[in-house]
Amino acid sequence: MTRQETTISRPTVAQLRAFLALAEHLHFRDAAAALRMSQPALSGAVAALEDTLRTRLVERTTRRVLLTPAGERVARRAELVLAELDRLVEEVQAARGPLVGPLRVGVIPTVAPYLLPVVLPRLADEFPELELSVREEQTDHIVAELVAGRLDVVLLALPTPVQGLVELPLYDEDFVLVAPASQPMPGEVPLPTGALKDLDVILLNEGHCLRDQALDVCREVGARAAAATYATSLATLVQLVSGGLGVTLVPETALPVETRRAPGLTLHRFAEPAPYRRIGLAYRATSPRGDEFELLARTLRTAVTEAGTGVRVHPSIPDGSFPGQATPSPAAS
Repeated sequence: MTRQETTISRPTVAQLRAFLALAEHLHFRDAAAALRMSQPALSGAVAALEDTLRTRLVERTTRRVLLTPAGERVARRAELVLAELDRLVEEVQAARGPLVGPLRVGVIPTVAPYLLPVVLPRLADEFPELELSVREEQTDHIVAELVAGRLDVVLLALPTPVQGLVELPLYDEDFVLVAPASQPMPGEVPLPTGALKDLDVILLNEGHCLRDQALDVCREVGARAAAATYATSLATLVQLVSGGLGVTLVPETALPVETRRAPGLTLHRFAEPAPYRRIGLAYRATSPRGDEFELLARTLRTAVTEAGTGVRVHPSIPDGSFPGQATPSPAAS
């Protein structure tokens, strides 16, 4: 038998990532979208993996994909292999120095447009060798990507919805009531939170953590949310308010951008203790890059402070306690 005949073919990393995404989503289109690749490319990678392993891994039906018994075994092994590979890369990156090389960051849509323009120039200036990639998705998705090792760190509203993550608070920001100029309001200034009981509050669609936070604020005071009107973005939400369809709660950092685009609005700040949300970083507790993420958090806090965004920035405190925690806790995302 020749040496060529005894050589064992081994899967590529790209094939394993493609198959693992398919195993997770059980749908070629959804798996391809998750990996930011074309559906034919993903299908080809899975087929190549089946050829390499000389076994069927998936059963294709007209509506979805099923894993064969062999496919289930390969999926379990592939997850372990890719997790170890990602860990190897993280350890090498950590040895090269802080914030050098690739960094995959996830960020929620109600933070990205308002915070990134403030912090990205500073990161580029202070860490010129940082190769930053940013993915904007809703909380559940970026947390799942973080846990799966496809993101290194995420920027979102705290607390995080899963265990096994380290949280680094950055800042607290108050919610501000945005209403049509024609909307009658109580004469008290600042506005008592209980005033929400007499208003129709419109919200973002399901899946946005900001929707859940606004609902928590409403529930605390017995207020109602408008049942028929929702929006997919803060920009649309504020435009709906401008059109007289209700009122909404907007975080402090979004006010300069979103209210500038919509006419006929009034802003009402709440009396203390005002409802707020906490924004921070989260990363896997097993990541060897914890020191880097602490440095990243300090850099982001400095950028936010110098930008004068009107938020309450958290200092770095070794014991993990942060000023402001005695105030009502922000709603869970």
